[in-house]
Amino acid sequence: MRHSPPDEDPRIDDFDERPSKSARKREMHALQDLGTALVELPDGDLKTIPIEGELAAAIAIARRIKDFTGKRRQLQFIGKLMRKLDTTAIEAAYNDLQHGQQQRNKHFHQLEQLRDQLLAEGVDAMAAVLAIYPHADRQHLRQLILAAEKEHKAGQPPAAARKLFKYLRALSEQESSEQETPDFDPD
Repeated sequence: MRHSPPDEDPRIDDFDERPSKSARKREMHALQDLGTALVELPDGDLKTIPIEGELAAAIAIARRIKDFTGKRRQLQFIGKLMRKLDTTAIEAAYNDLQHGQQQRNKHFHQLEQLRDQLLAEGVDAMAAVLAIYPHADRQHLRQLILAAEKEHKAGQPPAAARKLFKYLRALSEQESSEQETPDFDPD
């Protein structure tokens, strides 16, 4: 009896192309985790994800279930449904949503740092804000900074510091909306 070398055995080629059982389980768990994340999303964010048919109905049911065991079973069912679908669009939309949230958090922290710099350095730090937001109202910004300093010295709650942050956020939103709106040129 003659044996062929392992390179020529067709069964080995088929075996190499199939994912291992561990890889299949990792993929199943990843899809179930994605399904769980979709169930936990706020309504507005969930509407941005392209979900249709039976999967959308299963997610809606899972959002209403309060019992731990029942919810766990429903999440497993959602994972099973997702294994039958092409989830690339769903994964891409969810990742975009998460990335956008990270960007918003980063921007929020930058605004907080700018406010803290204004509170620490006072009116002298206005030049940094005006460099970033040239359309800012200098007088209003100065009044907010001085009011925050006064509150801090008096040991009062930081109402003016909150107003300063809200003003910086409004400036930022105004700038981003101006960047998104293209200039209209009739010629």
